[in-house]
Amino acid sequence: MKSFRHDYYNPFFSHIYVEKAVMDHPRVKRILKRFMDAEIIEITHYKDVFCRKGQDAVRQGCSRKLILAKKQGTLIYPGAPVCQDFGNANFYYTSCIMNCIYGCEYCYLKGMYPSGNVVLFVNIEDFFEETERMLARHPVYLCVSYDTDLLALEPVAGYASEWVRFAEGKRDFYMEIRTKSADRAYFKQISPGFGVIFAFTVSPQAVIDAYEHGTPSLAQRIACVKEAAQRGCSIRLCFDPMIYVPGWEAQYGEMVTQIFDQIPAGLVKDASIGSFRVPQDYLKKMRRQEPKSAVAQFPYQNIGGVYQYPKELSDKMEGFLAGRLTEYLSGEKLFFWKGE
Repeated sequence: MKSFRHDYYNPFFSHIYVEKAVMDHPRVKRILKRFMDAEIIEITHYKDVFCRKGQDAVRQGCSRKLILAKKQGTLIYPGAPVCQDFGNANFYYTSCIMNCIYGCEYCYLKGMYPSGNVVLFVNIEDFFEETERMLARHPVYLCVSYDTDLLALEPVAGYASEWVRFAEGKRDFYMEIRTKSADRAYFKQISPGFGVIFAFTVSPQAVIDAYEHGTPSLAQRIACVKEAAQRGCSIRLCFDPMIYVPGWEAQYGEMVTQIFDQIPAGLVKDASIGSFRVPQDYLKKMRRQEPKSAVAQFPYQNIGGVYQYPKELSDKMEGFLAGRLTEYLSGEKLFFWKGE
């Protein structure tokens, strides 16, 4: 079966559902050419497939489907309280793709979405137009890769590159593309743009092995960060979420050493630190789907509707990591999530 090339994770879509209204869309036709052996099924609306019950097996990668659709209604949303705004007053996010091809056990998308299938909205130009309207009123800080990993799906959608092109020359526009991908080839072919921040989520290898299924290794991610930084991209390191594992101090300490042994600190714009937290309703769903997962079943505290580690533990973890990072980065480059 044909599939797109990806150096580290290579999903395939045996079935592709396409809304009737976009069947003749040029982007749909390009995507379908990548999956010549997939069964194409016409549907009326993406929710007819995406919101069906009994799709937990899909989340385990048993039968992942791709859905091509047109996004209608609200396109851009205010930033969520559990996310960091990095000091930006006009903080927003958007989801031109819903769901991720990776299988991280702690991912809030498992509590947010009813399915593990991937929805790709083909009308990205409408997202651009809405962003332009917002920019006419005020500056915008926009996160475009919260509810998916755009870089991991770049060979299918090409949306990371399209957003970078859109951002070129824009005043008062700052955009974050967050990823766990390690596709160095992508950074060898793009021109870094002012205001575009590539935010790499990094975790100790022990956390990756235990909970971040299907993702690149720490070494692969570091190599990709290095490639992007050397080509002039604005780099953010995201130590978020921090996950409690046995020997976490040694694991996180060694990770910081590995990173800055290979990446000059002067090439890093900033870093975010935040221990695991998730809205209460999401965790309930996650626990049903991951009954044997140590990270999902941990006895978190509910503080203001957000499940998180006990304050003593989270303060200790975040404080330790901040201490290690200040050996390389100045304090003003470190950002923390501040809950209630």
